[in-house]
Amino acid sequence: MTGRVAKFLVLVTILAVACTRNSPAPSHSPSNPPLPGNVAWTDCGGRFQCGTLQVPLDYDHPDARKISLALIRIKAKDQANRIGSLLMNPGGPGESGIEFLRSDLSSLSNLNRRFDLVTWDPRGVAASTPVTCVDGPQEDAYLAIDSVLDDPGEKQTAIQADKDFAAGCQRRSGDLLPFMDSASTARDMDQIRLAVGDPQLTYLGFSYGTYIGQWYAHLFPTHVRALSLDGVVDPTVPANESLLGVVIGFEENLKAFLADCRSRSTCGYARSGDPGTKLTALMARLDSTPLRFGGRQLTRTLAMTGLLVTLYDQSLWRYLDQALTAADSGDGRILLLLADAYNHRKADGTYSNLFNGAFHSTNCLDFPVPTDITAYDELGPAFAKASPLFGPWFQYSNLQCALWPVKPKNRQGPLTVSGAPPILLVGGTNDPATPYAEAQSVNRQIAGSVLLTRQGNGHTSYDSSACAHAAEDAYLISLTLPAAGTVCSG
Repeated sequence: MTGRVAKFLVLVTILAVACTRNSPAPSHSPSNPPLPGNVAWTDCGGRFQCGTLQVPLDYDHPDARKISLALIRIKAKDQANRIGSLLMNPGGPGESGIEFLRSDLSSLSNLNRRFDLVTWDPRGVAASTPVTCVDGPQEDAYLAIDSVLDDPGEKQTAIQADKDFAAGCQRRSGDLLPFMDSASTARDMDQIRLAVGDPQLTYLGFSYGTYIGQWYAHLFPTHVRALSLDGVVDPTVPANESLLGVVIGFEENLKAFLADCRSRSTCGYARSGDPGTKLTALMARLDSTPLRFGGRQLTRTLAMTGLLVTLYDQSLWRYLDQALTAADSGDGRILLLLADAYNHRKADGTYSNLFNGAFHSTNCLDFPVPTDITAYDELGPAFAKASPLFGPWFQYSNLQCALWPVKPKNRQGPLTVSGAPPILLVGGTNDPATPYAEAQSVNRQIAGSVLLTRQGNGHTSYDSSACAHAAEDAYLISLTLPAAGTVCSG
């Protein structure tokens, strides 16, 4: 994984990790009749309305095959002062916008007063026309495989697994794979804007959602009303260089957790030894002897995934304390549940398609990677220096894209923006998944953009800083930008 992950990949899922939420099925009575290019919205429970929009698979041939985008909206509470629609994307690539809105509505309540909140499952994702690659048991095996390739046998096993996964994607979804790029998704966004009847786009994007926001401003600058881009992805940074930044970011967030744990008598993982030393020893044990639970195994990779989850947001550190304390006593259930939440594994052993094609099918088209295995071998020293724990684990993450059956679609470089109103960028100084340096870089690339800085740990700022939350709301509602150089805590 490259670290270009969704804001709510974990944050809404983990708090209800043992629960299964079933979305009410749409009724068959449209609240308004469909018009050409519009969405036939139907009631789907809890004030939500659902619908589908047909868009071209290939925008170079717009009259050829169409694919379906699944949409959801909730109407503005103050219809008399309604501004329009606010389109949102939680990131990924591959995260479900529909699940995001259903799960995070409470934090968006201020925006929902004046806006219809609208989001969608992007092309290739979930309830839209989806990309799929493997079945549940195959994905179990693929996500559990050791990613620290420290002997020739493990390296060959991992390379073969990547090849088999890519072949499965080509076999099941080869017709879709050439068209999963973010430029096409930005064009989908303009189709959604037209379908909801807005003359210009108001948009809130998190993490990877900032990248498609930049694509939109690049392609449709005069169609922009306001773009708030939180957790900024820099389109100019080469994939492996960006990945190194992610390694550094997660290492810094881990250090912050360990320092906090050492300082508190309530942190259980520090009661019988140094937590950093114990964590290193735990991962080494799991490499040779996975913990068993309910017919499954907690491998080192799954344990690392469970660890990674909790470093997205400081409020999740208490789960990490509980998980590591239990695992040190031979109980890997919490770490396995955390990994399952991150991987979107359901109780029945099936998965969403986030890591079953949706993530890679976009990421591999957007960001070129070296195709020679030696390029990944050579990353070892720098990655290990950046993080002895995360570096070797992330080192070969981008190799899957080197083996991908479809080559990158667009040349990597800055997404120039000319003719758009000022764009708000939000970056956290210790954001592990979208490093702050990338927000600073994009601020320099997009003339007239304003960078709001959040001082603190964790990925994205909207839900971790009241100051950033208020500033983003003020910009989206009234177009009031924070002063250049504004710094929020959180």
